[in-house]
Amino acid sequence: MSIKVGGAFRRSGGIVSAIGKQLKLVNLKGVQRITATFDPFDESAVPTREFVHHLSAPKISQTNPTCLLKTEVVCDRRPPSIVFQLIPSVQAEAKLKKIELSSANLSTLELLKLCNKHVSALAPKEIATSVVKTKSEKKAGGAGGGGKRR
Repeated sequence: MSIKVGGAFRRSGGIVSAIGKQLKLVNLKGVQRITATFDPFDESAVPTREFVHHLSAPKISQTNPTCLLKTEVVCDRRPPSIVFQLIPSVQAEAKLKKIELSSANLSTLELLKLCNKHVSALAPKEIATSVVKTKSEKKAGGAGGGGKRR
Protein backbone atom coordinates (compact mmCIF):
# COMPACT_ATOMS: atom_id res chain seq x y z
CA MET A 1 0.00 0.00 0.00
CA SER A 2 1.51 3.31 -1.08
CA ILE A 3 0.93 6.82 0.13
CA LYS A 4 -0.23 9.35 -2.43
CA VAL A 5 1.98 12.35 -2.97
CA GLY A 6 0.45 15.59 -1.75
CA GLY A 7 1.46 19.18 -1.42
CA ALA A 8 3.78 21.29 -3.51
CA PHE A 9 6.60 19.74 -5.47
CA ARG A 10 8.97 22.59 -4.75
CA ARG A 11 9.42 25.05 -1.96
CA SER A 12 8.42 28.68 -2.11
CA GLY A 13 11.09 31.24 -2.87
CA GLY A 14 10.73 32.77 0.57
CA ILE A 15 10.34 36.33 1.74
CA VAL A 16 12.97 37.74 -0.64
CA SER A 17 11.20 36.45 -3.75
CA ALA A 18 7.84 37.63 -2.38
CA ILE A 19 9.25 41.14 -1.90
CA GLY A 20 10.72 41.03 -5.42
CA LYS A 21 7.36 39.99 -6.83
CA GLN A 22 5.59 42.86 -5.07
CA LEU A 23 8.26 45.35 -6.20
CA LYS A 24 7.59 44.45 -9.84
CA LEU A 25 3.94 45.46 -9.35
CA VAL A 26 4.59 48.87 -7.76
CA ASN A 27 3.34 51.75 -9.92
CA LEU A 28 3.70 55.33 -8.67
CA LYS A 29 2.12 57.16 -11.64
CA GLY A 30 -0.76 58.43 -9.51
CA VAL A 31 1.48 59.76 -6.73
CA GLN A 32 2.85 63.29 -6.45
CA ARG A 33 4.85 62.94 -3.22
CA ILE A 34 5.72 60.22 -0.72
CA THR A 35 6.57 61.24 2.85
CA ALA A 36 7.91 58.65 5.27
CA THR A 37 8.09 59.66 8.93
CA PHE A 38 9.84 57.53 11.53
CA ASP A 39 11.77 57.64 14.78
CA PRO A 40 15.11 55.88 14.20
CA PHE A 41 15.29 54.69 17.81
CA ASP A 42 11.96 52.87 17.58
CA GLU A 43 12.20 49.13 16.83
CA SER A 44 9.16 49.24 14.53
CA ALA A 45 10.87 51.74 12.21
CA VAL A 46 13.08 49.11 10.50
CA PRO A 47 10.42 47.85 8.02
CA THR A 48 9.53 51.46 7.15
CA ARG A 49 13.18 52.24 6.42
CA GLU A 50 13.46 49.12 4.26
CA PHE A 51 10.27 50.12 2.41
CA VAL A 52 11.70 53.59 1.70
CA HIS A 53 14.91 51.92 0.49
CA HIS A 54 12.93 49.77 -1.95
CA LEU A 55 10.94 52.79 -3.21
CA SER A 56 14.13 54.72 -3.90
CA ALA A 57 15.37 52.05 -6.32
CA PRO A 58 15.82 53.24 -9.93
CA LYS A 59 13.24 50.82 -11.38
CA ILE A 60 10.56 52.07 -9.00
CA SER A 61 11.54 55.71 -9.52
CA GLN A 62 11.17 55.29 -13.28
CA THR A 63 7.46 54.58 -12.91
CA ASN A 64 7.03 58.28 -12.01
CA PRO A 65 10.16 60.45 -12.30
CA THR A 66 8.30 63.52 -10.96
CA CYS A 67 7.35 61.79 -7.70
CA LEU A 68 9.23 63.18 -4.69
CA LEU A 69 10.37 60.82 -1.94
CA LYS A 70 10.92 62.59 1.37
CA THR A 71 11.93 61.07 4.68
CA GLU A 72 11.28 62.84 7.95
CA VAL A 73 13.40 61.60 10.82
CA VAL A 74 11.79 62.65 14.10
CA CYS A 75 12.77 62.02 17.69
CA ASP A 76 9.41 62.24 19.47
CA ARG A 77 8.48 58.55 19.72
CA ARG A 78 5.84 58.94 17.03
CA PRO A 79 4.85 55.67 15.32
CA PRO A 80 6.21 55.35 11.77
CA SER A 81 3.89 56.32 8.93
CA ILE A 82 3.98 56.71 5.16
CA VAL A 83 1.85 59.32 3.35
CA PHE A 84 1.17 59.19 -0.40
CA GLN A 85 -0.08 62.50 -1.84
CA LEU A 86 -1.97 61.87 -5.07
CA ILE A 87 -1.88 63.85 -8.31
CA PRO A 88 -4.93 66.08 -8.96
CA SER A 89 -6.48 63.90 -11.68
CA VAL A 90 -6.38 60.85 -9.40
CA GLN A 91 -7.66 62.95 -6.48
CA ALA A 92 -10.78 63.83 -8.45
CA GLU A 93 -11.33 60.24 -9.56
CA ALA A 94 -10.74 58.59 -6.18
CA LYS A 95 -12.09 61.49 -4.06
CA LEU A 96 -8.99 61.28 -1.87
CA LYS A 97 -6.16 63.76 -1.36
CA LYS A 98 -3.74 61.42 0.35
CA ILE A 99 -3.31 57.86 1.51
CA GLU A 100 -1.67 57.33 4.90
CA LEU A 101 -0.26 53.99 6.01
CA SER A 102 0.52 53.60 9.70
CA SER A 103 3.40 51.17 9.55
CA ALA A 104 4.00 50.55 13.26
CA ASN A 105 3.33 46.80 13.30
CA LEU A 106 3.71 45.94 9.61
CA SER A 107 6.52 44.12 7.83
CA THR A 108 8.16 45.31 4.63
CA LEU A 109 6.21 42.75 2.60
CA GLU A 110 2.90 43.86 4.13
CA LEU A 111 3.73 47.50 3.35
CA LEU A 112 4.45 46.61 -0.28
CA LYS A 113 1.17 44.67 -0.54
CA LEU A 114 -0.77 47.61 0.90
CA CYS A 115 1.00 50.00 -1.47
CA ASN A 116 0.06 47.84 -4.45
CA LYS A 117 -3.51 47.41 -3.24
CA HIS A 118 -4.27 51.06 -2.50
CA VAL A 119 -1.75 53.19 -4.43
CA SER A 120 -0.80 51.24 -7.56
CA ALA A 121 -4.47 50.50 -8.23
CA LEU A 122 -5.13 54.25 -8.57
CA ALA A 123 -2.48 54.76 -11.25
CA PRO A 124 -3.91 56.04 -14.53
CA LYS A 125 -4.17 53.33 -17.16
CA GLU A 126 -1.93 53.62 -20.21
CA ILE A 127 -3.67 53.47 -23.55
CA ALA A 128 -1.44 51.60 -25.95
CA THR A 129 -2.47 52.19 -29.53
CA SER A 130 -0.66 50.12 -32.06
CA VAL A 131 -1.71 50.53 -35.65
CA VAL A 132 -1.68 47.34 -37.69
CA LYS A 133 -0.95 47.90 -41.36
CA THR A 134 -1.83 45.48 -44.10
CA LYS A 135 0.55 44.65 -46.93
CA SER A 136 -1.30 46.91 -49.37
CA GLU A 137 -1.16 49.83 -46.93
CA LYS A 138 2.58 49.31 -46.46
CA LYS A 139 3.11 49.32 -50.22
CA ALA A 140 1.04 52.45 -50.69
CA GLY A 141 2.72 54.24 -47.80
CA GLY A 142 6.31 53.39 -48.71
CA ALA A 143 7.58 54.88 -51.96
CA GLY A 144 9.73 52.29 -53.69
CA GLY A 145 10.10 50.15 -50.56
CA GLY A 146 8.26 47.10 -51.83
CA GLY A 147 8.23 45.10 -55.02
CA LYS A 148 10.68 42.84 -56.80
CA ARG A 149 14.26 43.75 -57.34
CA ARG A 150 15.73 43.33 -60.77
